[in-house]
Amino acid sequence: MVLSRFWLVIFISSLAFVLVGLVFNKEYNIDRMVNGSKESPILIQECYLKTLPKNLRDTLQVSSTVVVNMNAKDQDTTYVLLKGQVKIYSGIQKTDGLLPTAKNTITDIILPLLAYLALFAGLMQLLIDSGAAEGMARWLSPFFVKIFPSVPKNHPSISYMTLNFAANFLGLDSAATPFGLKAMESLQEINPDKDKASDAQIMFLCLHAAGLTLIPTSIIGYRAAANAVSPADVMLPCIVTSFIGTLAALLIVGIRQRVNLFSRLLIAVIFSIIGGMLGLLFYINSLDVLAKSHFTANFSGVLLLGIICLILVYAFVKERRFTEKNTTIFDAFVAGAKNGMQTAVAIFPYVLGMLVAISVFRNSGMFELFSQGITWVFSNAGLSKEITDALPVAMLRPFSSGGSRGFMLDAMNVYGPDSFTGRLSCIFQCSAETTFYVVAVYFGSIKVANTRYTLWTMLLVDLICVIAAIFVASWFF
Repeated sequence: MVLSRFWLVIFISSLAFVLVGLVFNKEYNIDRMVNGSKESPILIQECYLKTLPKNLRDTLQVSSTVVVNMNAKDQDTTYVLLKGQVKIYSGIQKTDGLLPTAKNTITDIILPLLAYLALFAGLMQLLIDSGAAEGMARWLSPFFVKIFPSVPKNHPSISYMTLNFAANFLGLDSAATPFGLKAMESLQEINPDKDKASDAQIMFLCLHAAGLTLIPTSIIGYRAAANAVSPADVMLPCIVTSFIGTLAALLIVGIRQRVNLFSRLLIAVIFSIIGGMLGLLFYINSLDVLAKSHFTANFSGVLLLGIICLILVYAFVKERRFTEKNTTIFDAFVAGAKNGMQTAVAIFPYVLGMLVAISVFRNSGMFELFSQGITWVFSNAGLSKEITDALPVAMLRPFSSGGSRGFMLDAMNVYGPDSFTGRLSCIFQCSAETTFYVVAVYFGSIKVANTRYTLWTMLLVDLICVIAAIFVASWFF
């Protein structure tokens, strides 16, 4: 219900905002909102050549295109002469328009997601048929029943949630989503009210969104591409910030659901995770620059291939289980892959609706207005300019991973990858989740309409991560 209202509010208010701007001549061309492409120049005015200053007219008659105010920190103004008329462009479009977004949702998101879901759903089917999922659930039940008291002991959802948390922890984003969708599907089987999110589903999704990550490989890669002196220097701040977010999610939802958070087993597991993280970080910091770069670049890939290898080897060892079910290892994989593809098709409308609304929101100018307002408030509250320059990444992150990534890359390009702003932007990017997208996809996959307090809890955790990122970055840098 909350997500539906939010979707309507940003859609209608964005359209009203841009139409009012058109009426009062603050907008010249709104076709870009419908058909415009990301990174294309924005048309702000058209005029006749004779109305321009003489020096500009003379230049345009020699060269049909003139760019003025060329400055990396300012928007360029481009004059294009065509048949006596001059089109004036200023700035670039931040995201695709409505129709290109609808098209690119299929080509850029759904098709890759379909492939990932097919692959990992096939592997999950091997885990189920070989008995590995049952074994994982049996071993992990004592811990999970502390956090998810409504989930029966040895329930299959436990193994799926474990794989999702492990994939997030190890930076395996492509694997985390299929495991997470399977976990939500499994939790839905024991949900007494199919139209309303259960306590277990809310706890799982909030912990998933907190996104505790050990090796932020994508962030390190972007920093390396930006020629950072030490691309991995934000790794520890990212881990600390995401860990604070995870603890915040556990505490907020746990208190709301009256979970016993002082269980000895729960505390022991949390401190074991902290110990393991510190041990690995100590090892990484003992490496020289080249060895550290090699380790962080290959860590996630080795783990992913290792997990796949273990699943296949275990399935081969337990091949008789497949025979007992009148199937083979390959046929079981194919059956699971088909289910994964069906899931991708089912969530497409939810992804499309959310991304189109976000496209309209950004192209209308409302996000920039909102961003500038928040930045002004924080600036007057005493926050340094280095922090406020990075805030657009944090504000856009709950809406769009690609959009916030664009702001992050822009911050590194303008201020430098080794500046405080560049580093803080990277920490913002890796310590939060695309909240609205996640809620739409995960609950859409199981057709849950009432998400209860999930959205507001996830947004609160996002805010905690932003505040934590500022303090952690200030401490480290």
